[in-house]
Amino acid sequence: AVRLRCPCGPVTAFVPWDGRRSGNPVRFHSVPAFAAATDLAIDVPGHGKVVVDIGYGGTFYAFLSAEQLGLDVCSSKTRDLVSAASAVTEAVKKQFKLHHPESEDLAFLYGTILTDGKDAFSEEPTTNICVFADEQVDRSPTGSGVTARIALQYHKGLIQLDQSRTFQSSTTGSLFTGKAVKEAKFGSYNAVIVEVSGEAFYTGTATFTVEEEDPLKHGFFLK
Repeated sequence: AVRLRCPCGPVTAFVPWDGRRSGNPVRFHSVPAFAAATDLAIDVPGHGKVVVDIGYGGTFYAFLSAEQLGLDVCSSKTRDLVSAASAVTEAVKKQFKLHHPESEDLAFLYGTILTDGKDAFSEEPTTNICVFADEQVDRSPTGSGVTARIALQYHKGLIQLDQSRTFQSSTTGSLFTGKAVKEAKFGSYNAVIVEVSGEAFYTGTATFTVEEEDPLKHGFFLK
């Protein structure tokens, strides 16, 4: 177990270890995830009325099928998907106020995730694309996005506890699996803890050194 302090709170990751190096799959247990809004009608300039869900999985995302925007998440041009998703994000920001149970600093919409609309449980992967921050596109199905999407599906009764789903990135084809592992309470929200699994590979190492003669090697306090 590797415990990480993330901006959204403590997240526990689990990494297989054979005594020599780590392996796959790696997985993590999320902060409490919940449905912030479902079936919310939003007026998107250039696209008209669409219906979105808003889920929290460490950050807030708007979710809708690309089909509502006249697009296909698997075959449309990435530029078109990004432009449409960004328009949805801006529209939601103007028309819906978010609330976070513990920190108003986290009460903002990070992006929009366009899906293939396959929210009901299936053994087949469901595909999505995450457009976040300054029109960036995630190479993966998105850890916090999968977490939020599982929370929404659980809230709607589309999946059960410990029922795994596979999520695929429309940009790279990479796969994550996700499942709700237990119910939780987060402020006034009925939430779930979500386990997300995927592959991870080494991209670099870092070495930190403490020299004995360093007068501040143990840190310092300011009074």
